[in-house]
Amino acid sequence: MSEEWKDQITNQINSLAKLEEIINLTESEREAIKTLDTHWGTTPYFASLMDKDDPECPIRKQVVPSLQETHNRYGMKDYLVWKENRATEEVRPDSIARQYKDRVAFTVFQKCGIYCRHCFRKELVVSNDLKLDFNVDDGIEWIRQHPEIRDVLITGGDPLLLSDEKIEYIIGSLRDIPHVEMIRIGSRLPIVLPQRITDNLKRILGGYHDVPIWLNTQCNHPKEITDKTKRAVYDLVSAGVNVGNQAVLLKGINDDVQTIRDLHQKLLTARIRPYYLFYCEPAPGIDHFRTPVEKGAELIRDGLRGHTTGLAQPMYVIATNVGKIPLMPDYYMVDKDEEKYVLRNHRGELTEIPNIPE
Repeated sequence: MSEEWKDQITNQINSLAKLEEIINLTESEREAIKTLDTHWGTTPYFASLMDKDDPECPIRKQVVPSLQETHNRYGMKDYLVWKENRATEEVRPDSIARQYKDRVAFTVFQKCGIYCRHCFRKELVVSNDLKLDFNVDDGIEWIRQHPEIRDVLITGGDPLLLSDEKIEYIIGSLRDIPHVEMIRIGSRLPIVLPQRITDNLKRILGGYHDVPIWLNTQCNHPKEITDKTKRAVYDLVSAGVNVGNQAVLLKGINDDVQTIRDLHQKLLTARIRPYYLFYCEPAPGIDHFRTPVEKGAELIRDGLRGHTTGLAQPMYVIATNVGKIPLMPDYYMVDKDEEKYVLRNHRGELTEIPNIPE
């Protein structure tokens, strides 16, 4: 088990020949793979979850390049530079992206276990249009010199693809900085490569510490949650690592009531706490995945609120250059006057509560 994850990476499904051993490609899919200048691929494990004959399979659409990626009406040029405030007067290493005063995203690696077709870091990870130097020591030193930083998100690519030794060095270095109070890790590996959660990795990440670790993964469809993922998350939670989910709202994958409900209920059965539902960001080449902005709020209203436990309800947001902005309109407060508020529940039933003055 400890070496299985390395075999998965060594044998990534990242060529036409390998992919054709798993699924029956359409002519459009085959043409996209042959003509698009793009980095693509995933682990054999995650590829095995694809439907062999259905090009609309939600796993398949996240893995296989599409000719629709050439259409870019709404995607922003130099999106990642804009979103991560990289064109700023503040001097920072390339590894540090900053949108808030007290926390930063610390990019430590550029490779992934899956090259998601909807990736908001497409310019960096998938197309390689953006060249940055992710020097880990420079990033650690910058954080050490900025005492206002209390929360560090370790991200990539996927940071858990680093060696155990490198991960232990990064975690240990951050925990040695007095003003760092919390470490977060962004990793899709519990979903696409659950074999990565080895005993040694649990030792590195887990245990009782004054600087706890929170791991947020990305699961977009209930089909992605298997017994292997459930076991990996159980091992992380048992070691003391909190696990959350940051789903992306994707047209044709999870933009219907039943799928969004099944996804968030199934996440809880895997001990993964729904955290965010992200609107698909305006990165270039992913127009075909975007829904109307209102869609996510409607799905939460019609599929989750009042229909299942509150634990299953993520916050619907869009990530921007000024931080994350909630996109939940006020569906439930329908009227008010000096004496009362009128509220409406998920079934359309009205009730009243007093309006308490200042």
